[in-house]
Amino acid sequence: MNSQLIEKATELRNKGLTTGEIADELNISKDTTQWLIMQMTSVKAKSKSKPDDFAINWKTIGASSARIKFISEALVDLTLEYDVDAIVGISVSGIPFATIMADILGSELSVFHPIKHMKNESAENGTLSNNFTNIKNKNVVIVDDVITSGRTISDAIETCKNHGANPVSVTVLVDKKGIKEVNDVPIQSLIKINKVG
Repeated sequence: MNSQLIEKATELRNKGLTTGEIADELNISKDTTQWLIMQMTSVKAKSKSKPDDFAINWKTIGASSARIKFISEALVDLTLEYDVDAIVGISVSGIPFATIMADILGSELSVFHPIKHMKNESAENGTLSNNFTNIKNKNVVIVDDVITSGRTISDAIETCKNHGANPVSVTVLVDKKGIKEVNDVPIQSLIKINKVG
C-alpha cells in the first residue's frame, strides 16, 4: 500500500499539485503527504517517522453522480435538527456533497478554499469564494469528505465566523480523527474511524 501511495503522490506532484492538493486527492493528512514526498525523493529525515494515517479511497462514490446524491441525502439527514441558511462546501471534495445538500435543503451555497490549496500557505485561514453566496448573519453547515487532522475544518469554522456566519454543524463523510466538535461546533459524520490498540 505504501508503494502505491508513493507512486500516486509522485504522479500528482509531477502534474504540479501542491502538497495540500495531493493530500486532498489521496484523502490523507498533509504530514503523510510530506512523508510520501520525502520517500519519493529518497530524502529521509531522521526526525520524521512515518505518520499514523489511513488512506481513504472513495472513488467508487466520486465516480457516480447517483452515489454522490445518495450520500448527500444521508448527510442531509445528519443536519435536519439545525436551521440552515447556507451550506459551505470545502474545496475540492466537499463541493459535490455541499451542492446537492443545498439543493435538497433549499439553502444557499458557499465554497471555502483551504490554505492547503493556496499558493501562499502562510495565508491566515483560507478564504471563501466570492462567486457564491454571502454567508453574513446566516446559519451554515460546513461540508467536507474527510476529517484527517481537523485543521481544515477549524480554519473553515474560523473563516465563516470572521465573515459573520454562525456555523451550526460540520458534516463529513468520514471522520478519521474521531472528534465530536471543533471550536464548539458539533461534528456529524457518516463514518468514524477509530484506531484500536
